[in-house]
Amino acid sequence: MNWVNAVVQGLLLGGLFALFACGLSLLFGVVGVINLAHGDFAVLGAYVAVLLLPSTATNALWALLFVPPLFGFFGYLLQRTLLQRSLEISPLTTLLVTFGLSVVVQNGLLEAFSADSHSFNVGSLVTSSFKVDEQLQVSYLRLGVLLVAIAVLSVLSLFLARSRTGIQIRAVADDREAAQMSGVNTRHIVGVAAAIAFATVALAGLAYGMTAQFAPYSGSALLLFAFEAVVIGGIGSLWGTLGGGLILGLAQSIGFQIDPSLGVLAGHLVFLGVLAFRPTGLVPARAAA
Repeated sequence: MNWVNAVVQGLLLGGLFALFACGLSLLFGVVGVINLAHGDFAVLGAYVAVLLLPSTATNALWALLFVPPLFGFFGYLLQRTLLQRSLEISPLTTLLVTFGLSVVVQNGLLEAFSADSHSFNVGSLVTSSFKVDEQLQVSYLRLGVLLVAIAVLSVLSLFLARSRTGIQIRAVADDREAAQMSGVNTRHIVGVAAAIAFATVALAGLAYGMTAQFAPYSGSALLLFAFEAVVIGGIGSLWGTLGGGLILGLAQSIGFQIDPSLGVLAGHLVFLGVLAFRPTGLVPARAAA
């Protein structure tokens, strides 16, 4: 039963990784930006909730109502200004710009909040779980994060497949020049894609703050896990991102079951294996389309 528990906990952890990876996959697939500040923006979203919640006793679930929309607006502005200008210079410039943003955000948070770690108050959800048997318990909070990740990816997939804006986003991702010649306002559409990506980043940051403690320097590890999930699943594939997150979570959980010091390393080894033998990922973007 210990192994069954490891598998279940790995799937729940994978839901969090998939939520983190969603925005990274969308931003790279549509905008062409590898956002090295992705993890730091997630942490920034958590700290914005800390700053705007009335008190530490306030249930952090309320932050879900205002932090993701706020970050969506921020992502749109950032894309239309700084990221767009860097893209016009070269893709390498965007790497340097997002790396600079990562340094600024991390050090700004250290200056404003110190290096102390924080966590959110989510009431009884933090300890609530349902018992399958004596050795297997499933956290309602972690199960909720997994269901939210599936819901977000499902809604995004339907949005990209069925809505006018979603179809335009896919057109821009496939061929920006052709989309522009067809009358699509490519800068606005790319900004919308960035807004969605940043909203999901903030949502992932809030989910992380509800399930674990976070600090200004937590973003680097989160970026690594998100990047690994994207590569394992297939760059540009949303459902592949979910699969990549689940596989990464399973690898870490099973690794911890084998040896407590092997957990994170097991995830890295799976990532390297996929990169070596199937560099396009398990679900390449073209196959997903």
